Amino acid sequence: MAHDRLNRSQREESLERMSREKVDVLVVGGGVTGAGIALDAAGRGLDVALVEAQDWGAGTSSRSSKLVHGGLRYLQMLDFKLVAEALVERGLLLDRLAPHLVRAVPFLYPLEHQWERPYVAAGVGLYDILATVGTENRAVPTHRHLGRPGMAKAFPGIRSDVAVGAIKYYDGQVDDARLVLGLVRTAVSYGAAAASHTEVLELTKDVSGRVDGARVRDAISGEEFHIRAGTVVAAAGVWTERTQQLAGTDGGLKVLASKGIHIVVPRDRIDGTTGIILQTKTSVLFIIPWSRYWVIGTTDTAYHEDLVHPVATVEDIDYVIGQANRILRDPLTPDDVIGTWAGLRPLLQPKTEGGGSSKVSREHTVMESTPGLVSIAGGKLTTYRVMAKDAVDFVLGDEEAKKRPSLSHKTPLIGAVGFAAFATRADGIGEKYGWDRFRMAHLLHRYGSSLPELLELVDARPELARPLPGADAYIGAEIVYGITHEGALHLSDLMVTRTRLTYEVRGHALDAIDEIAALAAAELGWDETTTRSEIGAYRDRCEAEDAAARRHDDASASAVRGRAGDLVDVLLTDSNAPQESATETDPRTPGEAKR
Repeated sequence: MAHDRLNRSQREESLERMSREKVDVLVVGGGVTGAGIALDAAGRGLDVALVEAQDWGAGTSSRSSKLVHGGLRYLQMLDFKLVAEALVERGLLLDRLAPHLVRAVPFLYPLEHQWERPYVAAGVGLYDILATVGTENRAVPTHRHLGRPGMAKAFPGIRSDVAVGAIKYYDGQVDDARLVLGLVRTAVSYGAAAASHTEVLELTKDVSGRVDGARVRDAISGEEFHIRAGTVVAAAGVWTERTQQLAGTDGGLKVLASKGIHIVVPRDRIDGTTGIILQTKTSVLFIIPWSRYWVIGTTDTAYHEDLVHPVATVEDIDYVIGQANRILRDPLTPDDVIGTWAGLRPLLQPKTEGGGSSKVSREHTVMESTPGLVSIAGGKLTTYRVMAKDAVDFVLGDEEAKKRPSLSHKTPLIGAVGFAAFATRADGIGEKYGWDRFRMAHLLHRYGSSLPELLELVDARPELARPLPGADAYIGAEIVYGITHEGALHLSDLMVTRTRLTYEVRGHALDAIDEIAALAAAELGWDETTTRSEIGAYRDRCEAEDAAARRHDDASASAVRGRAGDLVDVLLTDSNAPQESATETDPRTPGEAKR
């Protein structure tokens, strides 16, 4: 096996390999699907290259509801196949593939009327049954019925008049960005070449008109070069159509972008120990316990603005707060919100003979958009592995795929091997380094059995064991590890995907930014000018997101957020129109502007 670290040296070596050697498969898109494809293909012995225009998982794959689940609402649509498939994948992730990143979390489904209980119980019971089909064991407990007293005990913060009881069931919770990092690192350990911040400018063709690779740009150095490939796979999510157009084709898959936002509120603001799931008129609302806070979302609205920088608007935030307050004893206010994020679901849009749209589905499709270019779209985070398998099977063809079957269902990710046994040492490790159980749970959930790599950094530099000032959930070693082992190249990479500081600490954790930038500068060799630029770019991003969150519609919010852009990356954006300043005078009252 090759080295599994992602860092600047690994990236440069990967880029050099890509420029020199023809690969069997070039994967465009470093979200969960693209990373899964790279791992599946590398695990079958194929030569693989993986490129991503932004940071790993910086798009949809780090902006989800952070759940690995079958999807109760798909049962209502009678989509049993999708639910069963997703529940099998949930079991694999919990039990074998990523037990450090995915864990079972209880949820309550409140019942407004007693007559609902048999109906809901039948659906949740079917959910439990489907979860056992094709699995070696149950990864989560079965559902239970709760009366009003039991519901109040599990979630004291619920209003006594909104439900007569609840059904308690379990689903999986995942650190989505770290799942992507684990997939990329594991793919690299099996020989894949991988480079983030590497944008595809053009999909090239041979004399016969078949796609034979891509012309790419290294956004760090500015250099351009050609990657030769037997097949290019577009796993670009909401950028699927734009990626296909780089090959000069209007054919292929059509994808709709649907925006979902989440808000973050302090853990002590809601009195409860379980999650809550609610049906709304337009979406499903989750109230999810996570670490020191609650995650609440989501929305489901058509989106037509900048794909790189979706943001939550004041309307989005008000909607989520309003839906949560339907059941909360102590209503939330905008002042309780310490952070937000917005993501875009890539919903597959089947073509019709009339050129319009028919049914929108979460199921995925793989097709050859043009000779040499395979596109995959649709699906959901939970079923990324199935999507990856199907894509590689398609590339190989039926006969070759039978000879070289996927092994991804039994390929644990970095940090998973020996995790359960390693976790038994948590108390001893905590005692040695002066960390409490909360700190150890945090570290184990992030690094799993790879934690000794982080401990090596602490042993060499004991000051890295200390909590970060202004962001004390994290220690300095995690920032350094994010660069030396997980490929962070910019300050925003550290704040947004290596940690969740940008939305889980009020004020985007700007109180910790100087300390974090100093650690990054030492590892990445930044001079004072570069360090100031990185800090300035992150501050601009935060100010733009806050200004956008005071806007009432996607168009104006997108314009304000787009004003900040990114530090050096040339991203997939097609708008050159003049944009509003993110620091313009806001016409609302100071109270409204706090949002």
